[in-house]
Amino acid sequence: MKKTILTLAITTLIAGTMLTGCQSSSKKVEDAQDNVQEAKDNMQEAKNDVVDAKNDLNQSLNDSIRQFKKVSEEKINAHEKSLAEFKTRIINEKKENRAKYEKNLAELEKKNSDLKKDLDDFKEEGREKWEAFKIKFNHDYNEFEKAFKGFSVKNAQ
Repeated sequence: MKKTILTLAITTLIAGTMLTGCQSSSKKVEDAQDNVQEAKDNMQEAKNDVVDAKNDLNQSLNDSIRQFKKVSEEKINAHEKSLAEFKTRIINEKKENRAKYEKNLAELEKKNSDLKKDLDDFKEEGREKWEAFKIKFNHDYNEFEKAFKGFSVKNAQ
């Protein structure tokens, strides 16, 4: 009797475990579909985050370019005014000195206008091209600055 009750209890326990532990195939399919949908939603969310980050980066780049252009244009315009002032001051120089100054002044005006043209012609084509342009422009501008300061020192004497 003890053996029979024990066998019956074990059999009932095993049967109960099997019935509650096993899911029907329709439940498994439903769970898998839920998981797939959740993964699709997560992927779409990630794509949206990437698009937002890309837009933020592009906006930041565009703001940086606009700011750089504005500051550079102000510097170039200030140089144009200074060159015009030099032009009026060298009128009173001796003829041989005036010719030399006018030649140097013409070179500086050309460099200044070239810088302005380069700045105006630049098209926003991505971060790498912007960085390369900015390095080249800054180098050219620094060379112009050296020549400009050298001319203004000589002219002031």
